[in-house]
Amino acid sequence: MRLCIKHITQFVSKDRVYARKDEALKHVKALYEKTGAGSDFLGWVQLPASTPENQIADIEELAAFYKENVEIVVVVGIGGSYLGAKAALEALSDNFWAMKKSESPKVIFAGQNISEDYMCELLDLLETRKYGVVVISKSGTTTEPAVAFRLLKAHLENKVGKTKAKDLIVAITDEKRGALRTLAQLEGYRTFVIPDDVGGRFSVLTPVGLLPIAIAGFNIRQMLQGAADMQKETAPDVPFENNIAAIYAAARNELYNAGKTVEILAGYHPKLLYITEWWKQLYGESEGKEEKGIFPAGVTLTADLHSMGQYIQEGLRNIFETVISVERTAHKMRIPNVPDNLDTLNFLSEKRIDEVNKMAELGTMLAHVDGGVPNIRIEIPAINEYNLGKLFYFFEIACGISGYMLGVNPFDQPGVEAYKKNMFALLDKPGFEEESKKIKARLN
Repeated sequence: MRLCIKHITQFVSKDRVYARKDEALKHVKALYEKTGAGSDFLGWVQLPASTPENQIADIEELAAFYKENVEIVVVVGIGGSYLGAKAALEALSDNFWAMKKSESPKVIFAGQNISEDYMCELLDLLETRKYGVVVISKSGTTTEPAVAFRLLKAHLENKVGKTKAKDLIVAITDEKRGALRTLAQLEGYRTFVIPDDVGGRFSVLTPVGLLPIAIAGFNIRQMLQGAADMQKETAPDVPFENNIAAIYAAARNELYNAGKTVEILAGYHPKLLYITEWWKQLYGESEGKEEKGIFPAGVTLTADLHSMGQYIQEGLRNIFETVISVERTAHKMRIPNVPDNLDTLNFLSEKRIDEVNKMAELGTMLAHVDGGVPNIRIEIPAINEYNLGKLFYFFEIACGISGYMLGVNPFDQPGVEAYKKNMFALLDKPGFEEESKKIKARLN
C-alpha cells in the first residue's frame, strides 16, 4: 500500500507537510499511550495484533453454524455498527452476488433506517426463507436498530418458535450493561462483546464487523493480519517519512489550512462505494465539531465524472481529492475489434478494460489538478481481505492523528444527540413533556 502526495505540492509544499512531522508523530504516540483527548476510546489502536484466538475461532464457528442452517442473516445496526461490515462485503463480494447462488448465507442489513416500506419488504422476503439475526448495539435503545429488532424478533419467533429462534439470534453488545445485554441474558442469546473502549465508527475490526464478514464467507484472519501489518507500519517508532498515516494526516491538515475544506474520496472501482460511506462517517463524526473539520464527500468514478465531474473541475475551489487506486483487478477482459467501427473506438481494440480505466484515472487526476484541485493518491495492490484490513486500519489511525492535529477530540460525537432529542419530543416520549410543548409550539 502506497501514498502519493506529489500532486498537492503546487498548492501546499512538501516542506510544509513535512514541517509538521514532529506534531504528527507526537499524536501517534498519544494514541498509543492514551494521553490525548478521548483516551477512554482508544482500544482499537492496538487491537488488530492482539485479537484473541478464541474470539476468532468462536466467530468462525458461528459462521459455520449459520452456513449449515440458514439462507440469510439479517445484521441489525446503524452507523459504525453496520457501515464497516457493509463496506467489506460490498468490496469483497461478486458485483452481482444477490443474483447468484452462494454456499454462504446472504448477509443483508436492517436497522440503518426508519423506513416502513423497507421493513415490510424485508419481512415479506424472510417469510419464505430460513434466516438468522445478528443484532448490534451497545445500549440496545438506539431507535432505528431497536425498532427493526423488535419486528424481526417477533417475526422469527412466530415463524420457527421461540426456542429455535433463540439459537438463530446473536447479540453483539456491551459486556455487562444495557437493554440488549439484559435481553440477551433473559432470552439466552449467544453474545459477542463490543469493547467499552472502542467507539462504533472504529469497530469494524471487532466482532461488530468480523462476524458479518465471516458469515458471508470471507477470511477474517487475513483481514486482521492486514490490519496488524498496517499497525506496525504506522506505529510510534516508524519515521515520519515512512509513516503513510502520519503523512496523510499532515497533508490533509495543511490543505485545510490553505482553504481546502472539503475532501472528496474517489474510487475507480464500483466495489469501493461503501468504503467511501464508511470513511465519510469515520471522518465526519470524528472531526466535525467546534465549528471545525474537513467535510467528507465521495464519488464513484468514472460514473460520477458524468454528474459531479463538472463541479469538481470548475466549481468552488475549496476541495481536494483523495483517490483510492486499485493496482490489480480480479479478472481480465479485452475490448474486441468491430469491423464497422461506428463508435470510433477501434483504437481501444485488444486493450484491457482496466487499462482504459487506469488512463481515465490518470487523465482525470491531471485535469483536476490543473483545475485547482489537489490530489492525494492511495494505492492498494488488489481488493481482498488482507488489503482491506490494511485500508481500514490506515484510515482509522490517520483519523486519530488528523483529529488531534485539528485540535478536536476525534472520539466523541456530542452533536448527534440533537436530532434525537427533537424526535423524542415530537413523538411524546415520557420525560420529554416540556421539550414536546416547546418544539410543537415552534412548528405551529
